[in-house]
Amino acid sequence: MQVQKVDHHELFEQIYNQAPIGIALVAPTGQWMKVNPAFCCMLGFTSEELMELTYQDITHPEDSPQDLIYVRELFEGKSKEYKYEKRYIKKNGEVMWSSLHVSLARSEITDEPLYYICHIVDINDRKLSEQKLQHSEMMFKLITDHAQEIIYIADLEGTCRFCSPSVQRLLGYSPEEVIGQNNDAYFHPEDLERISQMDLTKGNLLNVRVRHKNGHYLWFETTYKVFGDAELGQHILSIGRDVSERKKHKDISAEAERIALIGSWKWDMVKDQIALSDQIFEIFELEHTCKSYCMSDVLKVMNSVDIAALQDHIERAKQGKPLDFEYKHISSDGSEKYLHLRGLITLDEYQQPVQLNGTLQDITERKHIEFKLQESVERYTSLKKYNHDAIISFNMDGHIMNANPVAVKMTGCPVAEMIGTSISRFIGASNLGLILGSNYEMAEKEINAVRHMDGFETEVLATLAPIIINKSNVGFYLIAKDITEQKKLLVAKETAERMNKAKSEFLAMMSHEIRTPMNGVIGMTDLLLDTPGLSGEQKEYIGIIQKSGDSLLAIINDILDFSKIESGKTDLVEDPFDLVEIVTETVQIVKPLAREKKLDVRLCIDDAIPTPVNGDAYRLKQVLTNIIGNAVKFTSEGGVEIKVGVKEQCSNNVQLYFKVKDSGIGIPAEKKQQLFEPFYQLENFMTRKPQGTGLGLAISKKLVELMQGDIWIEESDEPGTTFIFTAQFKLNNGEESNRLDQQQKKSRTSPLRILIAEDNEVNQLVLSRIIEKKGHFVDRVMDGVEAVEAVKHNSYDIVFMDVHMPRLNGFEATKVIKDSLQPESCPYIIAVTANALRGDMDKCMKAGMDAYVSKPIKIDSIMQVMETYYIKCNL
Repeated sequence: MQVQKVDHHELFEQIYNQAPIGIALVAPTGQWMKVNPAFCCMLGFTSEELMELTYQDITHPEDSPQDLIYVRELFEGKSKEYKYEKRYIKKNGEVMWSSLHVSLARSEITDEPLYYICHIVDINDRKLSEQKLQHSEMMFKLITDHAQEIIYIADLEGTCRFCSPSVQRLLGYSPEEVIGQNNDAYFHPEDLERISQMDLTKGNLLNVRVRHKNGHYLWFETTYKVFGDAELGQHILSIGRDVSERKKHKDISAEAERIALIGSWKWDMVKDQIALSDQIFEIFELEHTCKSYCMSDVLKVMNSVDIAALQDHIERAKQGKPLDFEYKHISSDGSEKYLHLRGLITLDEYQQPVQLNGTLQDITERKHIEFKLQESVERYTSLKKYNHDAIISFNMDGHIMNANPVAVKMTGCPVAEMIGTSISRFIGASNLGLILGSNYEMAEKEINAVRHMDGFETEVLATLAPIIINKSNVGFYLIAKDITEQKKLLVAKETAERMNKAKSEFLAMMSHEIRTPMNGVIGMTDLLLDTPGLSGEQKEYIGIIQKSGDSLLAIINDILDFSKIESGKTDLVEDPFDLVEIVTETVQIVKPLAREKKLDVRLCIDDAIPTPVNGDAYRLKQVLTNIIGNAVKFTSEGGVEIKVGVKEQCSNNVQLYFKVKDSGIGIPAEKKQQLFEPFYQLENFMTRKPQGTGLGLAISKKLVELMQGDIWIEESDEPGTTFIFTAQFKLNNGEESNRLDQQQKKSRTSPLRILIAEDNEVNQLVLSRIIEKKGHFVDRVMDGVEAVEAVKHNSYDIVFMDVHMPRLNGFEATKVIKDSLQPESCPYIIAVTANALRGDMDKCMKAGMDAYVSKPIKIDSIMQVMETYYIKCNL
């Protein structure tokens, strides 16, 4: 049979025209010589349109340089062909990725280049897939690199195949140390046994102990999942977080949720179907459903204005522009959210829109910040315009940029004439030099006047504020307050402050000077009463001396307390105490006088009062003593009733009320307003002999206010007077309650070796006798230097350290002792001071002393601080 001859030219044409890939011939000059239909379809050009272009005309600009290199090397014969990827610009402007095979056809006779043969394959889809894959890999790396939890992948045998870098921060291992190791080496043995009995293929939440590199175990909350198949191999993905500091991780989780307020969506425009990510349901606070949504569902939850705007943006997106649209969404409950829509259109091969892909972001927080910024700008403008102070802004060269109306009035110069001129004309060249030389504090002190255009000056108090823009100082605000009238008040205020300071210093000095001799009087009285063989008459006389000394001390205390409170230097302590015990002790103090006057004293305390409470028991007792003492003092017959109860209580605080009702002569209505004023005495309008200073109720009112309470007299038609006051206390935790219990326990009383450092011989003798009578051993020194030497050469349990001594005072001596001895061998140092101002105890504690007693010294005070020493030794 005869074989039919093949027409190669016709065959080539069929292949050329019907090939599914692009085929083109390009002249050495770059002109398209011939292109097949597939190539024209790829780019959207007709064959005639391409013939008028060069290949460079439709090559992406970033790929042109590489194209030229390949063409030149083919032309020069350095290579026969090239296979590479490049981008073409389609007729509609879109970019198309292609896989290109290029070779050069030459003349068989002259070897002269004839044309380039190009085979083009559209790889746009593949490129998009690669980019998505790359993005996914990048996101995975980003997540694992920055994850707060440990992301861990292991095979079913427990060998680690991947571990996130967070393992370094949480457990101290580098990922390289973990990968390839079996996780049995890190889990606690008890947890390994529990895990071995679990079916891990079902996925679960697991709490395990993981060993830190330094050896200790941390609790991790781990979620895990088995993935893969049996043939290709299964692995376990675990995500674990340290729950030892759960609160910290809750904060991190909350922050992550706030940052992740972005959801994705896809709108199939042909089928009118919208697919939503889970986060979008979170943004709209909806339950996730399988319901299919369409565009009409979106428009239902938007107002008509936003619908029109969105439709306009969608039409522009169909023309190739990105969708970028913000709107306000109002939920069914009336709450508002600001949302930001972004999207890109997808066209089919006929350049028709078929799909819109995008994101939805909750930008409510950002919008609120923008609103606040706008509000701040508006407020600043109003503040500057209507401010009573002159405000002038100037740049770093000292040239004025703006000024407010007050500045115009103060300088007599309109804003238009000020702008661009130097501020030195109003504040002086030397002051501007200080500002430009960065001596801002000095400049503020030196600028004390602003010049008027007419020559006179206005006295001002100047403030300089830097103008910061993008973290750079671009100028200053000069804020000038007219103090012409206020300066007189300022001088008066400074004079009053100096007088107040002088008063406080005088009172402190008087406290020391009066209490030092009183220490001898009262201390010797206590010792004398303890002397055996005294007659009844002698005891009566000594008792009178003791009562007189106590009365004088009470008067001094009232004056000093009132002065301290008035100067604002009284601070309350925060210690646990038994409130019932404090109230009961106070009532016991007044009972002798009540029995003498045959008065009935009734105490009623609410069982709901918590024990202990945290506050200043000393100050509370002072208030109670004043009020209950007055009630007994001014009641001739009948009795006094005291009630204590809970007014309000929460988890951390309790507010209590204290009610003291007497059946005395009462207080006239017109006198009640003056009752809490200082130096005002009830006896002024009662026919009784005067007692005290008239400061008791004034001090009580101040102290009650410090305890966040109030004090008043209850209106009543019944005879007598009813005082009520409230006070707030903190509630204690278990540890503080235990500490209070320990402080209340009786301690041992074995003999101690004690050093007394006191320069006053009488006070030294009084204190020595008190301590020696209790069976302790005493050494005495006259100043701080001798105290330091004595402690260095002898072992003492307690040192009673007078604060005011020659050569080396008590504070200085305490510091030397504390610095020179180890804590375990250092004695218990008790400050002894004649200064009874309330802040003196804090000063002693800050100086390193362990306890504090004030003169005049009483036996009870000494025994109490020694009891505290025993408690400390037993802890």
